[in-house]
Amino acid sequence: MTAPSPSARRRGGRAARQELRTRPLGKDSRPVRRGMDSGNYRPLTEPDTRKIHQAVLKLLETLGFSNAPPSCIEAITAAGGTLGDDGRLRLPAALIEDTVAKTNRDFLLCGQKPEHDMSPHGKRVYFGTGGAAIKIVDPITGSFRDSTVRDLFDMARMVDGLEHIHYFQRPVVARDMANAHDLDFNTCYASVSGTAKHVGTSFVNPAHLTETLEMLHVIAGGEKQWRQRPFVSQSNCFVVPPMTFEANACAILETAARGGMPVLLLSAGQAGATAPAALAGAVVQAMAEVLMGLVYINAVVPGAPCMIGPWPFVSDLRTGSMSGGSGEQALLMAAAGQMGQFYNLPTSVASAMTDAKIPDAQSGAEKGYNHALVANAGTNLIQESAGMHASLLAFCFESLVIDNDTIGAVQRSIRGIEVDDDTLSLDVIAEVCNNGPGHYLGHSQTIERMESDYVYPLVGDRTSPDEWTEKGSMNVIERAGVVM
Repeated sequence: MTAPSPSARRRGGRAARQELRTRPLGKDSRPVRRGMDSGNYRPLTEPDTRKIHQAVLKLLETLGFSNAPPSCIEAITAAGGTLGDDGRLRLPAALIEDTVAKTNRDFLLCGQKPEHDMSPHGKRVYFGTGGAAIKIVDPITGSFRDSTVRDLFDMARMVDGLEHIHYFQRPVVARDMANAHDLDFNTCYASVSGTAKHVGTSFVNPAHLTETLEMLHVIAGGEKQWRQRPFVSQSNCFVVPPMTFEANACAILETAARGGMPVLLLSAGQAGATAPAALAGAVVQAMAEVLMGLVYINAVVPGAPCMIGPWPFVSDLRTGSMSGGSGEQALLMAAAGQMGQFYNLPTSVASAMTDAKIPDAQSGAEKGYNHALVANAGTNLIQESAGMHASLLAFCFESLVIDNDTIGAVQRSIRGIEVDDDTLSLDVIAEVCNNGPGHYLGHSQTIERMESDYVYPLVGDRTSPDEWTEKGSMNVIERAGVVM
């Protein structure tokens, strides 16, 4: 009996591809994975980064911060900082560089399940939600309503099942809470109840954080277990740009550090408003502010797990309003992420904060180019990355699903193209050309790589116009609603 020809063996490729797609992939076989190395886009040259670094040192050494609370002054002056007659707290360059060198780079941002753990170090990049939106937008009607604690829980549940969103930072403020205590406690509770992924949240009072820590100890099985695997981190705006401490946030920072909770040290100046309009100056101020925070937290608890969050926002200088979807925003966040790489510090930036009010063409464009640039610049944690609209004022559930697709595609660009003897495919090309059938659709390489090399959208449509019409002519918002 004659053996089947290579071309005969390749027939039935469609059935083989369909069968392959039903098999679960191991995490190392997927086309994109959490924590892939990034850093191929560099908006700053190496001399640029050094100039910014020197400007940061000079700013902290000569200008420093105002409004430092007593506990902050005590900790930083004991570490080597100085308090001037003008009341400003300054840092010598040696203290800054020594703190950067000694910063903890060996901690995890844990999930409640170990498979969700993140290691925000080196060039590894993860995507998460985030924000403090006060409205939920209905993309069909264009109407807005106040966000609630139930919304938070539902968002967390959705993130738990979305592959390309790796952690859950609270995206909205629960407007139905009666007071600040209920807001702080229930925001955290709703978040950790909805997802086993790592959770980030914020607090407005240190006493609320202390009470919440007690709840987290119970969930973890005890304080010891919590400290071994803290699955909630705290985003802390300890600075009011430009270069001013916020006393209440400082107290919360100290409480979190002593309680074993990782802290994200946030600076959120707005270029042209609370930061220089010159983009380089906005980066300098943001880096100076977060490095002050780094010295501060390490003076309070040496080696405390923390991330820097230089988030230089953008103003539309015609109006003074924030423009989170602008091209300048992409540049600034990418540059901030690159500076985080310069210091080799765990770093968070924000991306995909579209100015659009609903998931429309403007939204897709702004989120796409922001993610493409920011994610490839090498930062570790990308927040605000899904669901946000109106420059962080509103959240859209459908966008959470749509943005998951965008993130998956951008992650594929982070992975890049592997070039080796196998992927160069010389033997495959020769086989198809010499032995037929003149295409690669059923070739074993195509079958093997269709899941390991290619990302497929959850709600993005790739059908023909006829197929799309036959299936009801649904747009992406409608398809996202079905997935929800």
